[in-house]
Amino acid sequence: MSLLPTPGASSLTPAAHNSQASTAPGRINKPSPLERSARDEMNAQLIDNLNVSIGAGNKSQQLLYRSAIDKINELLAPEFGADALQAAASKQDNSAEATAERILSLSLGFYDSYAQQHPEMSEEERASSFVALVRGGFEQGFNEARDILDGLKVLGGDIASGIQQTYELVQKGYDDFLASKLPAATTTDSSA
Repeated sequence: MSLLPTPGASSLTPAAHNSQASTAPGRINKPSPLERSARDEMNAQLIDNLNVSIGAGNKSQQLLYRSAIDKINELLAPEFGADALQAAASKQDNSAEATAERILSLSLGFYDSYAQQHPEMSEEERASSFVALVRGGFEQGFNEARDILDGLKVLGGDIASGIQQTYELVQKGYDDFLASKLPAATTTDSSA
């Protein structure tokens, strides 16, 4: 028996054959030891990366940003790879102002598409509905990030004030955007 694969023959190891066979209908899909090892190594790297980010202190804004746009990362993964946002985020300014600007820019950038999908609404209804939608997503992501930081016992001092400042800047940005889309309130004549 030859140990070298022959042309057209599978070069998979017996463990890999078992892994493939386990995906057949009616069989239980058990990952091979190699697959478990790769998954465990990937999980360990993710935890190490999170620990480095949290340990660095000033990376808390990056965690907030990543939580707020997690779904965008999932949508980009097929075309740009699983680490597209992480690679870009590692090179970014993670101050409260810069983080808030990125969140606002990404989320408010969808308004024109949203407006086209809802022509039946008035401009006021569209703007109010859209801001409520993106504000709700931001608040959920913000709360998740805050809970993670609190659970890691790093939510205090500069980190707490930094993410609170980001929260306030994003909320103000949503309020300003909404005000720009709503008709100006009628004012009374003050010259009388």
